[in-house]
Amino acid sequence: MSKSLPKGFIPVMLTPFHSDGSIDVDALSVLTEQYISWGAAGLFANCLSSEMFELTQNERLQLVETVLKTVDGRIPVVATGTFGKTIEEMADFSNQVWQLGVDAVIVLNNLLVDEEEGDEVFLERLKDWMQLTPGVNFGFYECPVPYKRLISSKVLQTLLPSGRFIYHKDTSLALEQIKEKVQISKNGNLGIYDAYMVHAVASLHAGVNGLSCIQGNFFPELIVWLCKNFDNPDVKKNVEAIQSFFIETMDVIHHTYPISAKYVLSKRGFDFNLTTRREVGELTVEQKSKLDDLITKGEYLIDQL
Repeated sequence: MSKSLPKGFIPVMLTPFHSDGSIDVDALSVLTEQYISWGAAGLFANCLSSEMFELTQNERLQLVETVLKTVDGRIPVVATGTFGKTIEEMADFSNQVWQLGVDAVIVLNNLLVDEEEGDEVFLERLKDWMQLTPGVNFGFYECPVPYKRLISSKVLQTLLPSGRFIYHKDTSLALEQIKEKVQISKNGNLGIYDAYMVHAVASLHAGVNGLSCIQGNFFPELIVWLCKNFDNPDVKKNVEAIQSFFIETMDVIHHTYPISAKYVLSKRGFDFNLTTRREVGELTVEQKSKLDDLITKGEYLIDQL
């Protein structure tokens, strides 16, 4: 049955690993609880921040199942499902993810078609996928890997009548495009969640459902607070300070991510092994110093709320 997702912050979840590279299931359960305690409105498991491309199919299912068991229905969970060499394989895995109990299966549009193929081909492939996944609610993540493919307003309009399209993580970095998508979807059950913190406040004012940004893996308290207070005139200075902070720290946050996020969370009290499977470079002494400064500034802002 179709449903709407709540407004607020939907984190793109990290995956804790043991030193040998295996998934730390116990730490994942603790992290899931931590996201909930921070005030997350929902969770996006098995995403790029989760290192989904570095996981096996069984590990992806293990990851999602662990999150769902820990959440136990308290907040919605979405997870990527379109892995496989053919539409049939993608649909089969998507059905397995759906059967675990997620609220929506996330489609990576850049895996359904090659970069040079147009929207008509994409829609035909998606139609095939939808026929093979009856009753499955879905969403889109404009993932930058293996290449970024944006969802056009025209494509969005084509899909909305299905009633099954309920989540969209926008990575266009284009505020006008986000505004257009919000207007198109305002009378349906699709929720637009922005990933770009540079215009996060403007996107929230424009009517997006919330944010799904990597900054929430550094200072989730700030993202949750921003989603709840962006339009409160009594705290306008705090809103502006948080927005400016994330604009100014964009480079340091993205450098060596997700190791950088694991480092920050570990320094902020979460028992996080820094092991990652993604090739993102080494966390140097200089980078650690910048992240330590980031922590000082971020925690100061939290204290001001």
